Amino acid sequence: MPNNTREKRFFEALKNVFVGVPVEGESGYINLMRIKARYFEKVMEPRLRQEIDKALKPFPDFREELFDKLYTFFRRYFTESGSIGFFFTPYHQSIYEQVYTNEQDVVLFWKTARLYYVKTDRLFRGMKVELDGFRFFFDVSQLEHKRANEKRELIYAFQERQQDGTIVFTVHYSEKGRQTKIDDIRRAIRDALGLTRYTDAVPSEETLQKAFRLFERQSEVDYFLCKDAKSFLREQFDLWMWQYLLGKPGQEPQTEWTETRLTQLQALKRIAYRVIDYIAAFEDELVKIWNKPKFVRNSHYVITLDRIAQQPGGMKMLERLWVHPNMEAQIQEWRKLGMVDDKFQKEHIWEQNLVDGKHLHPRYRYLPIDTKYFPELELPIIALFDNLDEALDGWLVRSENYQALNTMLPKFRQRVRCIYIDPPYNSPETEIHYVNRFRDASWLSLMANRLTLAKEWLHVNESALIVAIDDYEVLNLGGLLLQLLPNFDVNTFVIRHHPQGSPKNNISRTHEYVFVLVPEGDDFIRVPRPSDRSDERPFMRTGTAINNFRRGRPNSFYAILVDPRSNRIVGIEDPPPAGEKYPVEPTPEGWIRVYPIDSQGQERVWRKTVDSARRMLAGGLIFCRKTRFGYAIFERTSVELIKPESVWTDSRYNAGTHGSGVLFDLFGSAEVFLYPKSVYAVQDFVSSVTHSEAESLILDFFAGSGTTAHAVINLNREDGGKRKYILVEMADYFYTVLLPRIKKVVFSDKWKDGKAQPDGKGISHFVKYYELEQYEDTLRRTRYLEDGLFTLPSTEDPCRYIFLRDPKMLEALEVNPEKNTVRVDLSKLYPDIDLAETLSNLTGKWIQRIHPDPENPSQPAWVEFADGETVDLKNPDWRRIKPLIWW
Repeated sequence: MPNNTREKRFFEALKNVFVGVPVEGESGYINLMRIKARYFEKVMEPRLRQEIDKALKPFPDFREELFDKLYTFFRRYFTESGSIGFFFTPYHQSIYEQVYTNEQDVVLFWKTARLYYVKTDRLFRGMKVELDGFRFFFDVSQLEHKRANEKRELIYAFQERQQDGTIVFTVHYSEKGRQTKIDDIRRAIRDALGLTRYTDAVPSEETLQKAFRLFERQSEVDYFLCKDAKSFLREQFDLWMWQYLLGKPGQEPQTEWTETRLTQLQALKRIAYRVIDYIAAFEDELVKIWNKPKFVRNSHYVITLDRIAQQPGGMKMLERLWVHPNMEAQIQEWRKLGMVDDKFQKEHIWEQNLVDGKHLHPRYRYLPIDTKYFPELELPIIALFDNLDEALDGWLVRSENYQALNTMLPKFRQRVRCIYIDPPYNSPETEIHYVNRFRDASWLSLMANRLTLAKEWLHVNESALIVAIDDYEVLNLGGLLLQLLPNFDVNTFVIRHHPQGSPKNNISRTHEYVFVLVPEGDDFIRVPRPSDRSDERPFMRTGTAINNFRRGRPNSFYAILVDPRSNRIVGIEDPPPAGEKYPVEPTPEGWIRVYPIDSQGQERVWRKTVDSARRMLAGGLIFCRKTRFGYAIFERTSVELIKPESVWTDSRYNAGTHGSGVLFDLFGSAEVFLYPKSVYAVQDFVSSVTHSEAESLILDFFAGSGTTAHAVINLNREDGGKRKYILVEMADYFYTVLLPRIKKVVFSDKWKDGKAQPDGKGISHFVKYYELEQYEDTLRRTRYLEDGLFTLPSTEDPCRYIFLRDPKMLEALEVNPEKNTVRVDLSKLYPDIDLAETLSNLTGKWIQRIHPDPENPSQPAWVEFADGETVDLKNPDWRRIKPLIWW
């Protein structure tokens, strides 16, 4: 092959892998790819050619081999979407990571382990289709690509009939359940032909459906970002070069290692590293955008009438709501949700008697107000609460879940007692509302990226991660959980969720699995005790985690006093100072001091602090037994709770009856969401790990139809607990199913055919819901100055400074050099930013109160955080929001 052909092949391949296959449509990703293509043409390729020419001057004969080897290496690590990873590496050159240490024998490895999974999408391009004598063209120039990994259908609309007879369709993704209306399309084509009736000149419904299916057969790809493209590719190049130089055993090349040859190979490595630098510069920018904290947008609250009435000034606020012009829209929503009937009138909300005066009617006190209907009163309503975040019962977040976990982490770090998730099962048999046909590696990266963040949300003590899964990925998930949470015990449950069975090869499958992970040594998973069973457990912790030893929790190391005459516990001493010696002899009364010392003589800890232990002693929940080694202390975890069995078969876990059936009762249809979990299955698992912490915070970042929130609300209604929840969901049914479901189950626990039943029981509730800025949103609004980008000084390394002069999202700042001032105007980015919540997520500070502007009470003036700090929201310091707009 001639030199120039090899060189041309290399640069063509490099452009293809760097830029990716051209994609049409409208999205932030496509905008950046256009700049990426220009960067390749204006900076990357010409600069590389200059550097290569300079490097090859001493040995021009090496040019052919250089381009051949560069081509051989780089073509193996990229997909058609431009993602970087182990994609086309031949078997004999694959690099599999196996770790053999005293701690871990084998670490799970998959080819996309070092990547962020972004989404699965189609590479749609404008396409001509000839079918049944018709010519069609599908125009995707205005197709706005998916923001995340939600499953969305395509919808088609007639655009025009061209002079040559080609029928042109526009293509968009469906929003809020919109569907293609083939009757409208056929009518539009008929009218464009000037016909008064349908003839053979108008394609039939069958022909149109076949044309749409042909168009949709375009390739589907997974989008990834390499976490550290430079180190990954350099590492792989070094390994590849080692194999290239030495060959496989028995096939070593006969190479003469002259000074010239070594210099050539050094030049090959330098050039390869420069190519990697150019690639990594762009990939790193995408990673920074992916991990940038995101703005909170379009936030509102749902609050029951009783909760408003309980606040100082709450009754006056209800009076203002009742005369608000949008109150009728709120009542219409209540009617639509099946809470009230057509006979309901405003005045029915009140009762009046001589004892209580005017008050809320018991039947209607749990009606939920949605503040979106009352924009002028939203801030005055929440200003009634002195400690806003503590007053909330939950947060509902519409977002791709990685963005939510990453953005909200500072606010909720180590605050969550239980994470319950029901992720996509990766099962080709199950048709659900989101992408569910991942390859194993894509699925593992999806889970690993999100679980790595999620574990940082977990409380350090008595916290649990619960994951439902089926046979398809159970083994991979088990290995992943062990790898990500090595200091957690993995408990595996089998639950009979589908007793009617579904075909699976040679069996009818009726089960799925649930992993429950708790910190190593923690023993707190409990379920209600059957009437014929009791339970107890040793009071001394035995796990290997640091918190199970005196040095980790010195306040839980103390003497329990036992009277040897009655063999009963008679008291508990204060903990001795950390690290100091402690008395071991009997007390003057002759009582035995029992410390948490194990059989190896190690100083461990009791399960509870000294104050908790004293309360338990008063309640008869700790006791002792005399053994041949002394006294052993035991705890009655609760007279009503025992350790759960590993197989759950109760009929309440039937996902058909208590999953789809519950949705049918709530909405009058089971089609609003396919394959929901049994609310009782979720309820019992959550209860099993939060029974001792009635104020637990529960997180679900694959929220689906909202079963987890429903379960938490039911638990609080049953036992009076104050559990809170955080639900994250990205799909359109956030507004059509999840949010309405929360409103319904708050109002009543009994529903039939979408209507609340008269004997239903409601619950007081207060929840915030909002959207987060997404990766695609940031890409779309980020500004890159192509002129400055492509006219770098010749002495400047474009790989190091390529994005430092770009404004990105700095258009939100108005700089006045003369007055030396910087004014923040976030409306230039988005019209609906909730800056208080954005700053709360960014700083990790909980909101105490949001103060309305005295001049315009519908707008916030400043936010007061729980630590006493206040921040001006009208004129915020630009440095506070810098991480959100420039990176």
